[in-house]
Amino acid sequence: MNDLKQRALQYDVRDELAGFREAFHFPKTDAEHCIYFTGNSLGLQPKRTADILREELDDWAEFGVEGHFSARRPWVSYHENLMDKAAQLVGAKTDEVVHMNGLTTNIHLLLVSFYRPDAKRNKIICEAKAFPSDLYALDSQIRFHGLDPASTLIEVSPREGEEVLREEDIEDVIRQHGEEVALVFFGGVNYYSGQVLDMERIARAAHRAGAVVGFDLAHAAGNVPMRLHDWEVDFAAWCTYKYLNSGPGSVGGIFVHEKHARNFDLPRFTGWWGSDKESRFLMKRTFVPLPGAEGWQLSNAPVFSMAPHLASLEIFSEAGMDRLRKKSVALTGFADEVIRAAGGDRVKIITPTEAERRGCQLSLVVPRVGRKVFEYLQTHGAFTDWREPDVIRIAPVPLYNSFADVYRFGELLRSALDSTLE
Repeated sequence: MNDLKQRALQYDVRDELAGFREAFHFPKTDAEHCIYFTGNSLGLQPKRTADILREELDDWAEFGVEGHFSARRPWVSYHENLMDKAAQLVGAKTDEVVHMNGLTTNIHLLLVSFYRPDAKRNKIICEAKAFPSDLYALDSQIRFHGLDPASTLIEVSPREGEEVLREEDIEDVIRQHGEEVALVFFGGVNYYSGQVLDMERIARAAHRAGAVVGFDLAHAAGNVPMRLHDWEVDFAAWCTYKYLNSGPGSVGGIFVHEKHARNFDLPRFTGWWGSDKESRFLMKRTFVPLPGAEGWQLSNAPVFSMAPHLASLEIFSEAGMDRLRKKSVALTGFADEVIRAAGGDRVKIITPTEAERRGCQLSLVVPRVGRKVFEYLQTHGAFTDWREPDVIRIAPVPLYNSFADVYRFGELLRSALDSTLE
């Protein structure tokens, strides 16, 4: 481990993104060091967040209702402040993204438009180990159309004895059901294993079958580079409180490909903020949808939720997703090496080893005593995440984690294993 310690110090000295660590607040802990590896669950608070929220509070105090037009960032168009930077983050055009509501609410709204089953084409293909909320949403949408999830929802599982999906198996399932498939819907990054799916490949397979394709990007946005427009993904949704550091329950984001921008015949649940901006305040009875993703909005912008996200997006814009990804590959690769050195055959990493198949997260299985190891880590200043039945998730985030954090985690992991297995 001494060699690893020296390498960690050297990597940190050469890290061109190291300064961003000072832009975040770290939790207070009784331990000597706080190792925050739960950015895949809730990101740290940027120090800029308090400033930007204070600006909105000050404008509210000064202008009252007139803040909609007179605030330094007028509230009536507040969501527009987020669109350019968010589009860059997910590889989209500006009018293909918008922020609104929360993640699962947005998935439901998008499914209203993009899951249009008929007698012949009505099946949904998804991952068996999707985040439960996605499965709840898919089940309820199927039932909403009078269908039975047991025969309509096709779930793809890893092969026996394996922990992650194979894209060729997803393609085979899509091909097998062919003209019966209405929708293909996967998580871009699996919450449990940390596997990054080949979204472009899945999108191509779905379109070959004549199906619509969508993704839940909760664990992908701010984690891995994407090119949603170029991949011709039909729709996607994500939250902003994980890797995007925008606060608990913060506003969600959606993507709708420009090929659907003016398809106003698509059914949708409508609200006045999705209506034409020029006539919105004329209060007309007829809904005239905005083109692009903005047309899926329902209500006016939740400013106090969007302001922290704006603060975070400014950091991402400065750091650059390419540089973040480069550091992430190095940081996660180093974490993989440190964990194997510290844990040996006592720890199994179920996340793929190939850099292109994983993001920031590594999922660890410690047979029999995993929960005790997790609790030891927590009480010694390492913020990790436990997911039933047996996974400790860690996420070394390139914006605020260091290589020294990774090395210290390895030391703690070894101590935890020694104390629980002796």
